Amino acid sequence: MEAKIIIADDHSMVREGLKQLLELDGDIRVIGEAGDGEDCLKILQKNMPQILLLDIDMPNMNGLEVLKRIKKDKMDLKVIILTVHNEIEYLLKAVEIGIDGYILKDSDSAELREAIFTVLSGESYIQPSMLPMLESKIIQRNNDQAKIDLLTRRELEVLKLLSIGLYNKEIGEKLEISERTVKNHISSIFRKINVTDRTQAAVFSIKNNLVNIY
Repeated sequence: MEAKIIIADDHSMVREGLKQLLELDGDIRVIGEAGDGEDCLKILQKNMPQILLLDIDMPNMNGLEVLKRIKKDKMDLKVIILTVHNEIEYLLKAVEIGIDGYILKDSDSAELREAIFTVLSGESYIQPSMLPMLESKIIQRNNDQAKIDLLTRRELEVLKLLSIGLYNKEIGEKLEISERTVKNHISSIFRKINVTDRTQAAVFSIKNNLVNIY
């Protein structure tokens, strides 16, 4: 089974090195290259590969933005993020958008080949060294969701408003409830999400995408 691949990376030497490395394997053929996000999407419109090796750090649309576009347009290909970023937040974001694989650039050729053919077979491939961090973060997020589920609709409204900096009086006026009622709601919120002050509550809200701070 031959794997047709496009490489998207803003460093020409990296692209050339990857192409030479991959094509040493008779089952892999590089059919295109892109140096930035916009070029990548243009190439995909003309020549659809089975797999896109996609860097995150690129000009004119980074890799995650390209990935979002691919998912939005429902392109029929697999995407493997190939990156220097070993921070869990990058992996989490990529997983949320919908990657098929995530591998680091310091991996050896055997691991890259395994990632390619694992993804080609319909399974996902995550850099083994990052799996424990990913599992830990997923557990943490599930725990946070369980806390959110404990909140009533009114408590969620109060939490969102205090998280964007409104005082109790302002929250009461906005929701047309008394300041005392606001205080009672806040006490209940703190207990349910296991925080002790407004700052911690705001961090909880931002981390769980209940509010956006620009």
